[in-house]
Amino acid sequence: MEIILPVIALAVFLFLSIPIAFALAGAGVLGIWLITGDWNTLMGILGTTPFSSVAQYALTTIPLFVLMAYLSSSGGLAKDLFEAASDWLSGIRGGLAIATIFACGIFGAMSGASVAAASVMAAVAMPNMRRFGYSEVLASGVVAVGSTLDILIPPSVPLVVYGILTGVSIGKLLIAGIGPGILLGILLAISILIWVTVSPSSAPKTEWVSWEKRWKSLYRTWPSFLMILLVIITLYTGIVTPTEVGAFGSVAALVIGVAMRRLTWAGALGALKETVRTSSMIFMILVGGMIFGYYMTLSGVPQKAITTVAAMDINRWWVLIGIIVAYFIVSMFMDEIPLMLITIQVAFPLVVALKFDPIWFGIVSIMMIIMGLVFPPVGMIAFIVSATANVDLVKVYNGTVILIFAVFVTTALIMIFPEIVLWLPAHMH
Repeated sequence: MEIILPVIALAVFLFLSIPIAFALAGAGVLGIWLITGDWNTLMGILGTTPFSSVAQYALTTIPLFVLMAYLSSSGGLAKDLFEAASDWLSGIRGGLAIATIFACGIFGAMSGASVAAASVMAAVAMPNMRRFGYSEVLASGVVAVGSTLDILIPPSVPLVVYGILTGVSIGKLLIAGIGPGILLGILLAISILIWVTVSPSSAPKTEWVSWEKRWKSLYRTWPSFLMILLVIITLYTGIVTPTEVGAFGSVAALVIGVAMRRLTWAGALGALKETVRTSSMIFMILVGGMIFGYYMTLSGVPQKAITTVAAMDINRWWVLIGIIVAYFIVSMFMDEIPLMLITIQVAFPLVVALKFDPIWFGIVSIMMIIMGLVFPPVGMIAFIVSATANVDLVKVYNGTVILIFAVFVTTALIMIFPEIVLWLPAHMH
């Protein structure tokens, strides 16, 4: 009963739309009290957990990455990326949609915040695709699925959280996402080409752009590529830590925005406000998740799961597939960070006990989260695109359901060929 009741309480809290941070904390408090029956123990945990959960140097990476995302957005870098990609892909049926994927991926390499990427790209790409006669199903689906690329390509806030929760190297996790991120981007582009070939009316051909205009638009993207190189090269070579990368990236975004006279005082202030709001939300969720984690530890559920699976003598791959399916189902109803805080308590010890690589599993779990962010019946990114671009939610879902096949294929490939994930981290300094 002490194990079942807190889980039921968590489900009820979420159904009542109680903020996830308080839902996790409330369920955790109930579980700790039911297991220990000691008021002093409960108060001791509540007295120390909020501070110990967030007073970690590694967590400074999160607000710095978020600040870099919002400063980049306010500086108009996403718009430059989209215009350059659309110019170079002009004359190709579906070129604007593929340009959106590339712009989302590159902007994601500067942001690490899927919500920011979705809202920015919906505002930048959707009006252009509408203007050229693209179907709203294709356009909104591309923006929604493309915006999730930032979760794989460094910097990635969910991967930072995963690293903090599991003790896995954050730097290696961030680098590990590059290969799968590029692969997913390519498969999405192929999916778009197949879509527009089968249904030409979904994406009329755009007018061919002169080479002079192409080079001019490409030149305007140099700040974006400079920031990408700053993040990836410094992480890969080990020159700086992930936290220092976030600090350098934020300063670079600020300097570039001011130098190009695009970042106004209002824009900078807005970026700071959004950073504080988003970071505070993440930290509150972490506090609630840690309280819930205390309950999970006291209940012994992870250890029982490992013992049960070992006694059943099932092939480890079937166990992993079961975990992946569970991730996918739960991710349809929950944002990425709360999902990781709830599931990692049980899944990670089990995965390690089955001798799967923890870095590889981190990327596999992220792939499941990507699916859940855009898949019905909830899909948080789908809601953001629908609201920002004023598109019917059903159309967004129709688009994401078609393009989600590329995510499935990417997941299958990294499970069959783990080197896609592990090769770069293995060669880091």
